[in-house]
Amino acid sequence: MKNQHTSHLIELLIGTLFISTSGVLGKFIDLPTPVIIWCRCALGALFLYLFCRLKKFNITINSRKDFSTIFLSSLFLGVHWITYFYALKLSNVALGMLSLFTFPVITALLEPLFIKTKLNPIHIILGLIVLIGIYILAPEFNFENTQLKGVLVGVFSAVCYSLRNLILKQHVGQYSGTSLMMYQISILTIVLLPFMFVMDISNITTQYPYVILLALLTTAIGHSIFIHSLKYFSVSTASIINSIQPILGIIMAFFFLNEIPTWNTFFGGSLILATVIIESIRSRKA
Repeated sequence: MKNQHTSHLIELLIGTLFISTSGVLGKFIDLPTPVIIWCRCALGALFLYLFCRLKKFNITINSRKDFSTIFLSSLFLGVHWITYFYALKLSNVALGMLSLFTFPVITALLEPLFIKTKLNPIHIILGLIVLIGIYILAPEFNFENTQLKGVLVGVFSAVCYSLRNLILKQHVGQYSGTSLMMYQISILTIVLLPFMFVMDISNITTQYPYVILLALLTTAIGHSIFIHSLKYFSVSTASIINSIQPILGIIMAFFFLNEIPTWNTFFGGSLILATVIIESIRSRKA
């Protein structure tokens, strides 16, 4: 059992690494945010559909009720992605990603309302440590600057992400993570299609390599692995382990965007990383 737990944990960490590329790509891609998300969804859905056919997965939705729930979670996912990318463009990769990572605290507070589980005090404690880490990492805020706007948008994105995960949790036992992700981004491809006709997409041909990377690595592979991990971890546990994402994103931003982290970044990041290690050990013993 311990070997299986380690395998699932490694899988979750790999998925986290892939999802972490969203910060650099979201900041770098020179397209309107809704257009980026549409391209991400359309290409990601194509990749996942081909993969499901190759692996001969059953992609049939069992009931109308299931479709309604998947559709609702898709909308939360779409709002999460759009607001998250706006947060990245308003501030920087470090601040955008770190503001999003209030979501483990939000998830820990909301999970008992969605699933028949008691509120685990350790999740609150670890979530608060994550918040302290984010506070240390954040610069001095001025309510007139765009960085604070980026943080507020990022926190709203975190709420949407938490709701999406909690809604989807009830379906992971019935469907594969890959098929669920395929359905979600297929729905978003249709919902977001009008943006392709009203926004400037004149330079889309120069951005295709980066959009394809975002769709394949970040979306199709990374998020499918994350959803699959919910079969073996609670949403709170998976969320707190995912808190390593800002650390990975900041490292990528340093190398690819020349965003230089401060000492506060190292101190705050260390606190966040500590929660990941603690939760990994705790979930192994559970």
